[in-house]
Amino acid sequence: MSVLDLWERLYGGLPGWAIPIFVVALVFILLSMISIAVLVVQSIRQARLDRRMAAVSAGSIAARHGAQVGDPSADDYLWVFVVPALNEEITIADSVGRLAQIEVANRVILVINDGSDDRTGEVLAGMDARGLTVFERRLPEARQGKSEALNDAWRYLHSRVLGAGGVHEGWDPHRVIVTIVDADGRLDAVAAARVTSAFADDRIGGVQARVRIYNRRTPLTWGQDVEFGVFGAVYQRGRTRWGTANMGGNGQFNRLSALDQVAAVDALGRRGPWRAGRLTEDQDIGLRMIHAGWRGAQSAEVAINQQGLNSLRALYRQRTRWAQGNWQVLDMLGQTLRDRHLSLTARIDQFWYLLTPVVQAWVGISLLLSVIFLAIGVVHVELTLWLLLPFYLFSALPGIVSVLLARDRGGFFGFLRDLLLAHWYLIYSWLIYPVLYRALARQLLRRNGWAKTQRERIQA
Repeated sequence: MSVLDLWERLYGGLPGWAIPIFVVALVFILLSMISIAVLVVQSIRQARLDRRMAAVSAGSIAARHGAQVGDPSADDYLWVFVVPALNEEITIADSVGRLAQIEVANRVILVINDGSDDRTGEVLAGMDARGLTVFERRLPEARQGKSEALNDAWRYLHSRVLGAGGVHEGWDPHRVIVTIVDADGRLDAVAAARVTSAFADDRIGGVQARVRIYNRRTPLTWGQDVEFGVFGAVYQRGRTRWGTANMGGNGQFNRLSALDQVAAVDALGRRGPWRAGRLTEDQDIGLRMIHAGWRGAQSAEVAINQQGLNSLRALYRQRTRWAQGNWQVLDMLGQTLRDRHLSLTARIDQFWYLLTPVVQAWVGISLLLSVIFLAIGVVHVELTLWLLLPFYLFSALPGIVSVLLARDRGGFFGFLRDLLLAHWYLIYSWLIYPVLYRALARQLLRRNGWAKTQRERIQA
C-alpha cells in the first residue's frame, strides 16, 4: 500500500479544514503510546530496584534498636505532619489519631484549622495526641486556598516550632520532613521508617506515597482507586528513575530545606513555598523543587488511604479543579525545556507531561468530530475486524497494560479480575473526560474559585 493509498483510507472524504486536526491527533496518539511504553519499561526497572531496597529497609527497621546500619533512621529526623482542615469534623479525629501512632521519636502534628465553622475545633480540642498543635486561621485570611494555608503553616513552623524558644529549636531544615496529609488521610504507622531510606540521598527533595481509596465499595470509587494506582505505578514510578516523580496533594513528604529554597514573596509581601492561586499546589511545588535541582521519588512501600467520591457530581467538581490546575502549569513549559538539572530524556518527558491537557483536549475534539462526521454521513466506514482491532489496540491497550502493571495480581483469577477492572477504568476515564473542557473554560474566564470536597461518614 502506497502512502497516497494510506492517506486516502485515513482522510478521504474529510473536509479540508478537518484534516490537520486529525493528523495532529494521530501524531499525539503515537507519541503518547511511545511515552507510555518508555514509562512502563522504566517502571518495571524501578520496581526491581524497589524490591531490593525494601529488603534493605526491612533489615534496617529490624536493626533499629540493635545492630548499626549505614543509613540514618527515622529517629534522626523531625517529622512535621501538616493537616489542612476546613470543616473536617467527620474525619479529622481519625486522621490525627493515626498520625499519632506513627513510629517516630520526633513528631509534630500541625493541624491548620482554616476558619472552620463546624465542630472541627471542638473535636481537636478534645484530642490527646502527642505532638499535636492546632494552628488557627481566622477570617478574612482563612479560606483563601490550600496554598495560602500551607504557607501560613510553613511560616509558623519556622517561627514558633523551629525558631528561638520553640520546642524543636535548632533542627537542621535538611533533616526536617514536612508531610502533607489531608484531613481524610490514613497514613501507615511505619510510613516514616519506610520512607527514611529515600531521604538518605541528600538530593531527594520530596517523596510521594502511593494513594489508595479506602471506601471503594462502588464502581465509581473503584475507578478512582485504579486511577491513583496507575498514576503511581506507571507514571510516578517510571519517572523516579529520572528523579522527576511529582508530589500529590495527599501523602507527600517534603524536605524542609527544599521547600525553603523555592519559597518566594507573594503580592502581599508574604514569603512561602506554595504559589497562591494554584489549584493543584502539589503539582506546582513538585515541579518547582525539581527545577531547583532537587529530585522527586515515588515510594513503593508507603501508602496513604483517603476517601473516594461516590457522587459523580462531586467527582466532576473535584476533577474540574484538578484539570484547571493542569492548565495553569502550562506556564512552566519553557522553564522545563531550559532545566539543565535534568537529562534531555527527562526534560522531554516533563515537557510532554505538562502538555497532557493540550494533548487530551485535541484528541477529544478529533473523536467528537469523527462521531459527527459519521452521524451526518460526511464519511462512511465499514466496520470490519481489521478496523475495529487497531482502534481497540490504540485506545485500550495502553490503559490495560498500565492497570495490570499497577495491580497486585493473585494467580489466574486475579489476572481476570484486573483485566475486567482495566476495561472499567477505560470507561471511567471517558466518563470524566468532559472536565477537561470545563476546566479550560474556567481558566480562560479567569475563574479560580474552588469548592471544598465533602466527606462521607466513616464506616466501621
